[in-house]
Amino acid sequence: KIACLDFSLQKVKMKMGVQLLVTDVEQLDKMRDRESDITKERITKILATGANVILTTGGIDDLCLKYFVEAGAMAVRRCKKSDLKRIAKATGATFVPSLANLEGEESFEASFLGEAAEVAQERISDDELILVKGTKARTAASIILRGPNDFYCDEMERSVHDALCVVKRIMESKTVVVGGGCVEAALSIYLENFATSLSSREQLAIADFAKSLL
Repeated sequence: KIACLDFSLQKVKMKMGVQLLVTDVEQLDKMRDRESDITKERITKILATGANVILTTGGIDDLCLKYFVEAGAMAVRRCKKSDLKRIAKATGATFVPSLANLEGEESFEASFLGEAAEVAQERISDDELILVKGTKARTAASIILRGPNDFYCDEMERSVHDALCVVKRIMESKTVVVGGGCVEAALSIYLENFATSLSSREQLAIADFAKSLL
């Protein structure tokens, strides 16, 4: 079960401009403990719903990462927001920007989770990739492009994008307009046949125009 989050799971710190004057050392230790407990409570609420894969656009510090390791869950930090939105769409998860609810409290519901058959980390060439397989909500596929440099990969990405757009338009319209001069050749043949059906001198002009298309 996958949770897609849009916030950091790090030790909570006081916001800029907030100043607290503490005279008792014990109170200072309680403040530090409370800062750690706030994040621990958030992680506990997420894990309590049954989530075992947590993807977030923010950071996860080592203290919070320990809680996920103890629970046997996979946590991935600093994911691209665009990638997370696609994963959420494919798995049926809800992209959660905050744990705050309408009552002003923090909560995380099981309905926010998406499902996939397998989430694994695999090494492809020199890169470590996290693969999400068997998504529940809809089928999805990823194309991995590899090349000698970034410019080559960028050019391949543009070519693949153009090809996918062509297929998309064909699926939507159910029609194909072929290239390579096919339209001009077909129009030339049609005009030549049309010219022969005329008895006036107009057929000469139409025939010449048909030849000019080739």
